[in-house]
Amino acid sequence: MKTARGPLSQRLSLRSYLMLGILLPVALFIVVDTVVLYRQALAAVNTAYDRTLLASAKVIGEHITARGAADAAQLSAAVPYAALEVFEADNRSRMIYRISSTNGELIDGFEDLRVWQGQLPAQGPYAALVDFYDDSYRGDAVRVAVLLQPIAMQQARAMAVVQVAETLELRHTLARQILLDTLLRQLALVSVIALVVFVVVQRGTRPVRRLSALLQERRADDLTPLQMVNAPLELLPLMEATNTTMRRLHHLLENQKRFVRDTAHQLRTPLAVLKVQVQSALRGDVDARQGLTEISHTVERATQLANQMLALAKVAQLAQEKASESVDWAEILREVALDLSPLIADKALDFEIDTLPAPIQTQAWMLRELSRNLLHNAIRYSPENGKLQVRLMRDASHAALVIGDSGPGISEELRKRLFQPFSAGQTHSGSGLGLAICLEITHTLGGQIELVNRSPPGQNDGLDTTVRLPLAPLPTEALAKP
Repeated sequence: MKTARGPLSQRLSLRSYLMLGILLPVALFIVVDTVVLYRQALAAVNTAYDRTLLASAKVIGEHITARGAADAAQLSAAVPYAALEVFEADNRSRMIYRISSTNGELIDGFEDLRVWQGQLPAQGPYAALVDFYDDSYRGDAVRVAVLLQPIAMQQARAMAVVQVAETLELRHTLARQILLDTLLRQLALVSVIALVVFVVVQRGTRPVRRLSALLQERRADDLTPLQMVNAPLELLPLMEATNTTMRRLHHLLENQKRFVRDTAHQLRTPLAVLKVQVQSALRGDVDARQGLTEISHTVERATQLANQMLALAKVAQLAQEKASESVDWAEILREVALDLSPLIADKALDFEIDTLPAPIQTQAWMLRELSRNLLHNAIRYSPENGKLQVRLMRDASHAALVIGDSGPGISEELRKRLFQPFSAGQTHSGSGLGLAICLEITHTLGGQIELVNRSPPGQNDGLDTTVRLPLAPLPTEALAKP
């Protein structure tokens, strides 16, 4: 099966990534440095050999004589052995020379060496009467030094052109040797750097490998915090985040275990009751209509329990998703009140609702479930012909829903466990999950929920249920307006 290949940093290990990230720039720099060093060394070698050529040309020029008068002077040369001996140290190079007049007439030397026809450089490292150029002689590449040598003897005046050429075998050999030496030194440098980087990276990533091995060796149910003693500073945020995640997982698993345990217990009761009722009806112990009525009530209670269990699970799922749009709580609250209006009418309640627009950033289902559970509880515990008041207020940053019923209120003992799953206010009705769902939704939305008696419990003066939720942030366009 083919897998998608991501960026290079995601396909390499941390060690490989660090090695490549360090060695590749170093290797690139060394390649550039090698080229620069080679060119500089070759330029220095060429300059040294050019000076040798110029020295030979000067020695030859000093032994040129002129006879005759002024412009009709005749030039002659006696080339000494000293002018050529500098090239005899290595037989891989040959020296060719030519002495001629300014009009190209050969005076001495090799006739097949081409006459210089260039121009003297405007500026250079040598005197103004010196020039260097590359040429070929009998198929071999040569380097040529040209010296314009003025000759002044008694009344004779003339200008001689001295050309000294050298074949390039020795220069090429020396250039290859310089290149080889440079490469060997740079290779040794790269090897040392690679070794140092490898050792440092190995030691630097050792805590990461140790942490990885520690996590892999743990049991699946081991969620104890990681020990951060002697951990590198760079690993501390990762380890702290891991410990935080483990604490959350531990809390979540404990809640799930408790919820599954309580759910199994709560479902066992209606199923057992339903079984007894069915058996009684089959034996004829009760009237068929009465038996069906009891079975219907039991099924209704089990269905309500299952629906609320699914709602609680859905709240936990939606808590992981971030809502991108805001929902008007006032609109949802009025829709829920309209849905529950038959229950309100059945008890002939004096119902009053007053709302202000309150945008909340969440899924609409969560606000609807929260409002339905709170309003349904208030209807259930309000006596017939009682009063039920719903108000949705807001300030600059929060919206507050206050539902005031005219029921008996709650005792302090019940208040401590009322928001726990399966803790119903009346043991004969309800599943005890409604307020647990409300609390979970409120905490997920970053709000608060509170139950306050308007008078001591039992005096039927009612209970105020207050939920405060943060308002959705204003759009960017609204913030930009003055």
